[in-house]
Amino acid sequence: MCTLSVVLVYWVSRSNEGFLGSEEERAKRAKARSVLGRPEGPYRAVSATKRLLTSLHPGVDTLDKMFEYAATKFPHRDCLGTREVICEEDERQSNGKVFKKVVLGEYRWLSYKEVLTAASQLGSGLASLGQRPKNNIAMFCETRAEWIIAAQACFMYNFRLVTLYSTLGGPAIAHGLNETQVTHVITSRELLETRLKAILIEVPRLQHIIVVDNTPTSWPGFPRGISVHNMAAVEKLGAKPENGKLCGIVCPLPSDIAVIMYTSGSTGIPKGVMISHSNIIAGITGMAERIPNLCEEDTYIGYLPLAHVLELSAELVCVSHGCRIGYSSPQTLADQSTKIKKGSKGDTSVLQPTLMAAVPEIMDRIYKNVMTKVEEMNCVQRTLFILAYNYKLEQLAKGYSTPLCDKLVFKKVRSLLGGQTRVLLSGGAPLSAATQRFMNVCFCCPVGQGYGLTETCGAGTISELWDYSTGRVGGPLVCCEIKLKDWVEGGYRSTDKPHPRGEILVGGPNVTMGYYKNEAKNHEDFLVDENGQRWFCTGDIGEFQEDGCLKIIDRKKDLVKLQAGEYVSLGKVEAMLKNCSLVDNICAYANSDETYVIGFVVPNQKQLLTLADQYGIRGSLEDLCNNKAMEELVLKIITEAALAAQLERFEMPRKIRLSPDPWTPETGLVTDAFKLKRKELKTHYQDDIERMYGGK
Repeated sequence: MCTLSVVLVYWVSRSNEGFLGSEEERAKRAKARSVLGRPEGPYRAVSATKRLLTSLHPGVDTLDKMFEYAATKFPHRDCLGTREVICEEDERQSNGKVFKKVVLGEYRWLSYKEVLTAASQLGSGLASLGQRPKNNIAMFCETRAEWIIAAQACFMYNFRLVTLYSTLGGPAIAHGLNETQVTHVITSRELLETRLKAILIEVPRLQHIIVVDNTPTSWPGFPRGISVHNMAAVEKLGAKPENGKLCGIVCPLPSDIAVIMYTSGSTGIPKGVMISHSNIIAGITGMAERIPNLCEEDTYIGYLPLAHVLELSAELVCVSHGCRIGYSSPQTLADQSTKIKKGSKGDTSVLQPTLMAAVPEIMDRIYKNVMTKVEEMNCVQRTLFILAYNYKLEQLAKGYSTPLCDKLVFKKVRSLLGGQTRVLLSGGAPLSAATQRFMNVCFCCPVGQGYGLTETCGAGTISELWDYSTGRVGGPLVCCEIKLKDWVEGGYRSTDKPHPRGEILVGGPNVTMGYYKNEAKNHEDFLVDENGQRWFCTGDIGEFQEDGCLKIIDRKKDLVKLQAGEYVSLGKVEAMLKNCSLVDNICAYANSDETYVIGFVVPNQKQLLTLADQYGIRGSLEDLCNNKAMEELVLKIITEAALAAQLERFEMPRKIRLSPDPWTPETGLVTDAFKLKRKELKTHYQDDIERMYGGK
């Protein structure tokens, strides 16, 4: 080991060709300051203390103008790319289950000019089918090139785009379509057949369904009064000279509604958030400022739900700068992804993106998979990896780069995302410190952790890319300001030492117009100050640190008061315990009438089987999850992890229930951003809750 240490240190010492001292200095500088000098704020980015920014380019104040600007500047550059499906086949697993596997070819690209033409023709075709400006039209579709083409058509023709998650259940879909009174919906063949068709009878106003797939071209068996069209046919209709393309179309104003974005419903019935053109333009202006050297040479991989504000904003940021966007899905993202046939390439290997957004759940999975492989290495390999990892952490903290170390040790890990990634943006939920450090080190690129909500167009804060500190979400973006409001019941005040704390309020041009047809909630969550600026009350608890960076420390809705009076932050407990290698997912639960916390745990299958083998316990995954002895063994390991994370005794789950089935958006137990749906989880595990609290 000593010899290995000497050799490794020699290697990495030679690799310190790039000194990033200036970045270390920048990381220490103030990111934001309180413009009034008060601890509660409002805080603004140091470059925006005089004025918040509202647009990227002069005069480009609506989304149709933004795309026309990009198409004029980059007409022949690749814009949207989709991989060709070479073949599909069923693969039988050892347990008898059949998985569909695909072999995919190269990306086929549409240029900016071609996308603009397609969007213009589609918008004209939709107008020919009776869609009117300032009327709502629904998008219920997976993330793909046609989603953005259809969205641009709506922006161009001033149709209000209603977005719904493709994983919503029937009642939630019907609620969104009926509340917005849509007559036209854009969807995919699969979603039409598996989700939409069953609820059509509950949506009486619906007249036209536009299917983005090219086949089939005829759709028998639909209720009377509903016409089904292929998107290509609608574009063809719009291309006819008599339909006049943009003639007579009233272009949108910055204040017009661009999107009514339905939330994922993590706390109940999905709410429609009304987002104006100017809201989105301001939000993407703030985000773009935090991505250095963003330009037309960048490639972004789109695979998160476009109905989520993080993905839509990220893609619009890319479009505004002439980047190309290649489409993917969580099932085809990497070579090892579930739908990729063994021996063929996943999307990141083919596309080699330079930019990528990810939710923590996906990064946590990558982290755990790689660390499991490290554990399986022989002694020499494992020691080398750990030494290199720790050495690079030290060098990053000092402001050094380690190119030789990256090439010799981390190249293989970096290739999991294509090998060219220069910026990773994390949002949607808190990212654990361990995972953030791992991504910084092993993928050889900075991770910008962001904070934003649908109600703020996804914009709030993003950490600067040379700031390698963990657990913080950076300073306010140049499009908004943030202040703290005392929450006395929870014990958070702006006068707290050493840092001011309180509920986070976001203000600025990116704060949206409110909830659709929900005045009571609008009065509760949105404020307008004496200057006419809108503010959104997030319900999240934060603290501002000396350099103006925000740290999310709690959530009002996640705080439960136990019978003895102690407050437990369920989100904090979950974040700490998800670092445990045995835990793939966890939901902490507490009842105010009880004295202790319980938990529902999705164990890591490989780690659970290894643990069972150590103790001579046999059975399938389901058998092991229902085994009382396994439950106790896992609880013991989780308790050790809780102690190591310095959780208080009353915060540690005293009893747990193991779940053999992962929580995916399809199960309805998590949102598309993998946030826990606590209400649904409580219903799902009601019998177990009664058992764990009843002492049965």
